[in-house]
Amino acid sequence: MSPALIRCLLWDLLWVAALLACGSAQALSGVVTHVTDGDTIWVRPEGAKPVKVRLLGLDAPEHCQAWGLQAQAALASRVLNQTVRVRTRAYDDYHRAVGKLELRGEDIAAWMVLNGHAWSYRYRGSPGPYAEQERQARVARRGLFAAAAVEPRAFRKLHGPCSAPLTAP
Repeated sequence: MSPALIRCLLWDLLWVAALLACGSAQALSGVVTHVTDGDTIWVRPEGAKPVKVRLLGLDAPEHCQAWGLQAQAALASRVLNQTVRVRTRAYDDYHRAVGKLELRGEDIAAWMVLNGHAWSYRYRGSPGPYAEQERQARVARRGLFAAAAVEPRAFRKLHGPCSAPLTAP
């Protein structure tokens, strides 16, 4: 097995373990101060430090792969400087809260997948929580589904993770 494949498999296992280890969901509200990539944001609750949040249920392109910058821009155009609600479920190995992001009651992960900026997160043969939105985006050839885009998991297997992760300013 190649080192890149091992890293990818470990990342996937750790991600799933974080989701399975989650306790009761907690909610936080705040302003989105930074969009790192198509599935990671920073939310500043009132009077507190910003919290790094990984959106639950989707997988957006890595920032160094095709469509990565478009996914980041789409998410930023939707939520940057907006007050959002996050229902956290766990923390991952990158110390990000993992949760469902809502803007005025709208599920932003569903919006990202429906508009072709991300895939529904698959696990063990499950099509993921946004399979219907992904199907609609594929049929309509929206965003990355109009091109021969590579799923982030496959990209990481081939190339490993992006060399320098983006962080909040």
